[in-house]
Amino acid sequence: MAVHVVEDDPGVSDSLAILLEHLGFEVVCHADAEDFFRAGPPAGQDIVFVDLILPGISGAELIRWLNGLKEPPRIVAMSGQSQNTIDLQLRGLEGVGAMSIIRKPLSHGAITQQLATLRS
Repeated sequence: MAVHVVEDDPGVSDSLAILLEHLGFEVVCHADAEDFFRAGPPAGQDIVFVDLILPGISGAELIRWLNGLKEPPRIVAMSGQSQNTIDLQLRGLEGVGAMSIIRKPLSHGAITQQLATLRS
């Protein structure tokens, strides 16, 4: 199982990768959705952390694409936006696939809690 991090802020991406690697995950980082697409689709058992605000193709559009895969991965949407903005971006995705939302700034506890939920 791999964890993919799609995040345009190098500081957030690097910090998240270090934490995930410390927890024993194989981590692949992508600066945007286009780079993620070039790498090929993730496996169904993978986890994808997606920033909702990305340059180019939005995180919400990436999540829609991921949920359209034959075997979609588990998804963690990340955002520092207001709950109303998050709800607008993710409209229509409720109840689709295994997706959760984590708020920025990210914390070790919130990340490990999400991983525990996704692994069960």
